[in-house]
Amino acid sequence: MSLQQPPRSTSSRFPRPDASMSLLTNVMEHSLDDGYAEAAARRGEVGRSRMPRTVRAKLGLAAGLVLAALVVTVGAAQARVSAPTIAKEKQELIERIESGGKEADKLQKDVDKLRSSVEAEQREVLAKHGDARGRTTALLAGATAAKGPGLKLVVDDAKDAGSGKGDGPRQSDGFSDTGRIRDRDLQRVVNGLWAAGAEGVSINGQRLTSRSAIRAAGDAILVDNKPLVPPYTLLAIGPGQKFSRTFQDSVDGQYLYVLHKDYGARTSISVQDEVRLPAAPSLILRTAKPVRTGKGSTS
Repeated sequence: MSLQQPPRSTSSRFPRPDASMSLLTNVMEHSLDDGYAEAAARRGEVGRSRMPRTVRAKLGLAAGLVLAALVVTVGAAQARVSAPTIAKEKQELIERIESGGKEADKLQKDVDKLRSSVEAEQREVLAKHGDARGRTTALLAGATAAKGPGLKLVVDDAKDAGSGKGDGPRQSDGFSDTGRIRDRDLQRVVNGLWAAGAEGVSINGQRLTSRSAIRAAGDAILVDNKPLVPPYTLLAIGPGQKFSRTFQDSVDGQYLYVLHKDYGARTSISVQDEVRLPAAPSLILRTAKPVRTGKGSTS
């Protein structure tokens, strides 16, 4: 009796028709990526509204909200409690600043008073013991007051200062024109007066010397670190009409004319029979030599 072999299955006898397309088969059977599957599972836990669905997750969210509210409440309470203290400290700081400012102003007045006293004694000594050459030097240096014929030149901002125009002599340094007189404008005018033969110049009652500086601090013009307020009145001692013509015909005089004509700067010039200039402040005597008063003696 012969044993019959079991019939072979069709699947073992014949390979799958798509056996050669295993990659496509895998894609079809696992069409959802693992990352997407994990995100879908997480969405099923928290829901589409991103709110947790489980009791444990809800309790955790509630605890977090309570903690955040507690922190905000405590912070607001502390700010309310500390507000009077901060206001008090601010007021104390303001009072200290004001007190310090008053003390500084008082000290500055004392310094100015002592400086004026020293300068007066220096001028008295120069007038008493100096010769004609010394007096001339003191006059030219601005150490003593001066008077004589000269010019009065008034320079002021334009009425519509701030609306400036495009081209002109003030555009070369990149600053826009506003119709406002600036430090460089006064520098050119003063240099023009010296070049025209001025023997002494002052601006708004402040005597200029060879050591004077005309600078700017924002929109303010400083002369020897003292602010000036427009209009700017320049007084210069010189030979009258000739002095006036020489200045107006100079390059700096023409520059001032352009500022008036093109930018609306208000200017006026007049010849004065007598101009009085004050002595320059803060002149320091740095060197001195003994003067012989008699044979074999010095003082």
